[in-house]
Amino acid sequence: MAVSAPRERGPTVAPPSTAAEPAALAGQRATLLRLQQRHRALTPRGAYLIIDTADNRFSLRRGESLLREGVCSTGSYTLLRAEGDRQWLFRTPRGRLQVQGKREHPVWRKPDWAFIEEGLPVPPAGAAERFEAGVLGDYALSLGDGYLIHGTLYKRLLGQPVTHGCVRMDDEDLREVYRALPLGAPVYIY
Repeated sequence: MAVSAPRERGPTVAPPSTAAEPAALAGQRATLLRLQQRHRALTPRGAYLIIDTADNRFSLRRGESLLREGVCSTGSYTLLRAEGDRQWLFRTPRGRLQVQGKREHPVWRKPDWAFIEEGLPVPPAGAAERFEAGVLGDYALSLGDGYLIHGTLYKRLLGQPVTHGCVRMDDEDLREVYRALPLGAPVYIY
């Protein structure tokens, strides 16, 4: 059996990118720290709500802590046309909104489109048939311009884009959101 002599090796040289790693890594760490500090500075300290209209999900948070998450329903993007130039696009508004009002046992004041959609004549503004109790759940949070976060009679449709622009939630989720969010609390919708 022949024995061969060990091969002589030359000096070990690291690839050029490895030699620069400590400096690059330090730069990346510094960038990460700056971004984390900025994130903490921009995160609200109190309770706030995030609504994801693409997935029809919400998360209720306080600071960086998650308080509750679940499914909701948002705008259907259906276009309703009426006589003349009247039309409505049923979409949930996007952006940073805030809780402008809170109501327990809210009564829905049906807008014109609700009658048009059903093929009914539109009654005068103060007519009794405009007001419907029990369809919004036990709580409603106003986001302004007629948009609400409220309950639903159609729980099987939660998680789907089926609303006229409001955000619908399950009763238990809505109760927790209602209790946690004060007037002025941010609501981020994307």
